[in-house]
Parts: sequence; C-alpha cells; structure tokens
Amino acid sequence: MEPLAWTRPSACADSTNCPEVAVTSEAVYVRSSLQPSSIAELTLAEWRDLLAGIRNGEFDV
Repeated sequence: MEPLAWTRPSACADSTNCPEVAVTSEAVYVRSSLQPSSIAELTLAEWRDLLAGIRNGEFDV
C-alpha cells in the first residue's frame, strides 16, 4: 500500500486527540491521533454514508 497522507480537522490544530482521515481513489482510512496504528478502512460509499449520518445528527450523544 502506498503511504497515506493523513489530514485532521483545522479545529484540532496541534491537539493530540483528533480524528485523522486519509483518502485514496479506492478507500477512506480513519484513525485517532491517540492510537494511530488502529486504522479503519471504509469504502467510498461507507464514507459518504458516515458523513451523511453525522450531518443528519444520527450520532449525537
């Protein structure tokens, strides 16, 4: 696998507890900056569904 280019929300700045995302042409990878070796791999459709759920408030606690 090619090296991943990880990005994080600008609101995180230099925080050590942030979500990080790497997007490739085939998948989206998500990890926590607290545990960078634990990586979830999502298909592009799963990523779109996750973002739609977040925007619609499906994961509010």
